[in-house]
Amino acid sequence: MALGAGTGLLLNLGSEVEVLQVFLTDGLLYVIGQAFVSLLTVLIVPVVVVSLVSGTAALNDIRRLGRVGIKTILFYLTTTALAISMALLAAIIVSPGEGFDLLPDEEVTVREAPPLTEVVIGLFPSNIVEAAAEGQILQVIVFSMLFGMAMTMAGAAGERVLSLFQDLMEIVMKLVTIVIWLAPIGVFALIARVFATEGFEAFPPLIGYMTVVMFVLIFHGLVVYPVLLKFVGGLSPAKFLKKIWPAQAFAFSTASSAATIPITLRAVEKRMGVDNSVASFTVPLGATVNMDGTAIMQGVATVFIAQAYGLSLGVPEYLMVILTATLASVGTAAVPGAGLIMLAMVLNQVGLPVEGIALIIGVDRIIDMLRTAVNITGDATATCIVASSENALDRDIFDGDSEDNGSSPGSLEPKN
Repeated sequence: MALGAGTGLLLNLGSEVEVLQVFLTDGLLYVIGQAFVSLLTVLIVPVVVVSLVSGTAALNDIRRLGRVGIKTILFYLTTTALAISMALLAAIIVSPGEGFDLLPDEEVTVREAPPLTEVVIGLFPSNIVEAAAEGQILQVIVFSMLFGMAMTMAGAAGERVLSLFQDLMEIVMKLVTIVIWLAPIGVFALIARVFATEGFEAFPPLIGYMTVVMFVLIFHGLVVYPVLLKFVGGLSPAKFLKKIWPAQAFAFSTASSAATIPITLRAVEKRMGVDNSVASFTVPLGATVNMDGTAIMQGVATVFIAQAYGLSLGVPEYLMVILTATLASVGTAAVPGAGLIMLAMVLNQVGLPVEGIALIIGVDRIIDMLRTAVNITGDATATCIVASSENALDRDIFDGDSEDNGSSPGSLEPKN
């Protein structure tokens, strides 16, 4: 990103040189940048379908979606909707993208959100191939969840197909990895073109974007979750934060909710006294469907990109963003960088330029680390609250001062 910005500033100083403008700014940089955007976009449907089908089918038994399952899923979806609502509100108030005045590579019209009745009807696809081809992601999400549930109910046949989807998941994640490997080249080209056009005026909006995202993430992690613990679960936020920090540190360093699952499990079971019957369900499920931090990034980024391109979003469009990002969080793979694929999906849903991702992708790794820590904090919060409501929480362990039930924080490392 730094190299791209520097190159772009040099090109901006030489903007009157026609050769540079034609062959670099509007030639090579444009081609490389758009190719990278296309790679991001093409991954949307495969990632959503494979992630959701695998995640839903992995529940093994629909009957597990009893009291514990319903409470957990409602908690996850509610906090995700709250997170993105706060993100949208903060971004609207601060307006980090105002004054950027970028021009999209082609004329863009923000899609008008349809009436609520049409939204509900539109959730159910009549042709899944057509829905995927036209980018009707909400329909793809609903179909994938239904397909995953059907696989669970199909017994042995469903288990065989699940193993196929789990293999596909590995392959799709490799595709995501390849695109992330190519990200430095794509970001260089996209950012260089932005700075070649905008000059030094591009810096303040980026700093504003990072500030808003990090503020909302910290507020959600250190205020919203503790409030829920105190008033919904009747638990001590101070005790919780003291005992979850090793998992938060591990999540921050790896930027992967999936990699942190064993750390989170040991934290909630050994340090907080949650029964395994609850934790073994809520923590892995949370790593799949509870992506509050990712939703916050998507909310701020959507407003930021709309403002940067001078496009206005109304209340219906914001509601569509909330719905799409909440449901999309279920399909966000718990690996570094997958949130960018989901952001491309959200932008597509409301008709914003996908190339706007270039404005934020350079700083996304830093934000990704923080939002992953927020994500696993939400998993642990839900686990404790649900366990408390089911009398599956040992209050003596939760309220005690022992580390890992008498052992050191280092014992929270994953066991081979």
